[in-house]
Amino acid sequence: MVFSSLEFLLWFLPFFLGIYYLVPGKYRNLCLFVFSMVFYAYGTLRQPLYLLLLLASAAVNYIFGRLIGRTQGRRRQGMLAFGLIYNLGLLVFFKFGGLPMPIGISFYTFQAVSYLVDVYRGTVACEKKPGYVVLYLTMFPQLISGPITRFSRIRARLAERVCSRKTFLRGMEIFLVGLGFKVLLANRFGGLWKNIGGIGYESVSVSLAWMGIVAYSLQIYFDFYGYSLMAMGLGKMIGFSLPVNFRHPYLSCTMTEFWRRWHITLGSWFRDYVYIPLGGNRQGKGRTYLNLLIVWCLTGIWHGNGWNFLIWGLFLFAVIAIEKLWIGRYLNRKRWLGHLYMILLIPLSWLIFAVTDLRQLGIYLGRLVGIGGVNVFAGDFVKYLEQYGIFLVIGLLFATGLPEKLFFAIRRRGIRWVLLLAVLAGSLYGIWAGPWCGCSAPPSGRSCIFSFSVSIL
Repeated sequence: MVFSSLEFLLWFLPFFLGIYYLVPGKYRNLCLFVFSMVFYAYGTLRQPLYLLLLLASAAVNYIFGRLIGRTQGRRRQGMLAFGLIYNLGLLVFFKFGGLPMPIGISFYTFQAVSYLVDVYRGTVACEKKPGYVVLYLTMFPQLISGPITRFSRIRARLAERVCSRKTFLRGMEIFLVGLGFKVLLANRFGGLWKNIGGIGYESVSVSLAWMGIVAYSLQIYFDFYGYSLMAMGLGKMIGFSLPVNFRHPYLSCTMTEFWRRWHITLGSWFRDYVYIPLGGNRQGKGRTYLNLLIVWCLTGIWHGNGWNFLIWGLFLFAVIAIEKLWIGRYLNRKRWLGHLYMILLIPLSWLIFAVTDLRQLGIYLGRLVGIGGVNVFAGDFVKYLEQYGIFLVIGLLFATGLPEKLFFAIRRRGIRWVLLLAVLAGSLYGIWAGPWCGCSAPPSGRSCIFSFSVSIL
């Protein structure tokens, strides 16, 4: 089950919120846990043992946390080491063992690691109530795709939280904005990217190849950003404050700045639990760049087990290293030049991320500069520009964050809710209509522009 599904929107979420607000406050943690289990179980129907794995992992981390909190010296270090080996070993086993990946394992594993390390460092006290640790690791708003939350951030809310009408409505607004980004924008760009894959990379024109990687860049942004907003909104609706995960990264002037704005919770996790423990930038330039290399290799591997993900991580390391050594300061001073620089680099980096087959990746890179392949349809760019041009313009505009800021600046809540209800109606229609919303084959000759207009009016 995902947040942008009819199952979630039409029955799970209304039913959960109704029960959650009807039960006395002291039972709300239990209610949240039960529904989190239902949510996860629905997503693991074909692998029911993964639900038991999630619960076992939560219980094991609670025990390790208690052991770390009670011991001292080398024994304390040993308990931490065993806890890390368990969590990271489990992640490596599923990622490289050829078995289906348990849903959300990358995210709840990193949360478990952060909890154990923070207990070891004394940043948080070892939790005595097992239910708090279990709920921290299994809470459905952030279970599948983050954001990666620290235990210290939500511990107080697990004990006591206020669910006011104001925060509920604010959370609903954020959730619906995220839903619109996911369904009305990301899914459209995904349709274009899928169509290009169907044509075959060797057969697209240079202009369509560039349009494709721009579309994928917008798809992955609005997909992930939309999910993060939905998670934040859900958290607010039930009294939790989940961290911001994106700060308009496509406005960055350097790749270094980009990764301070993109998936912020993942970047801060690698900084606090890998980069700084390795020595950070405190042991000379050579060691600093070695630490950065390790971090970016691990970042690539965390995202997937294909060679392209490792290459993607190495590419980002090389770009960031060059920025630190040479051009970074200049690009930050000449921000207009930095924006032009990132307009080129962002789509190229996402291309490496998107194409898992290295041979196909080479073909696509060649088509970007007109090398290799044969353009079998000279008018392909015009054809897809007519279908997707309006969405690309809208996507680029929303990537600046300006429409979003203007929306939340509207003081009259009634106007905001008219717009949000239109987004909800359009999103439900888009989900119900199915694959044709990717605009590859609209039924009854309806154009993409028409379908988009219907969805927002």
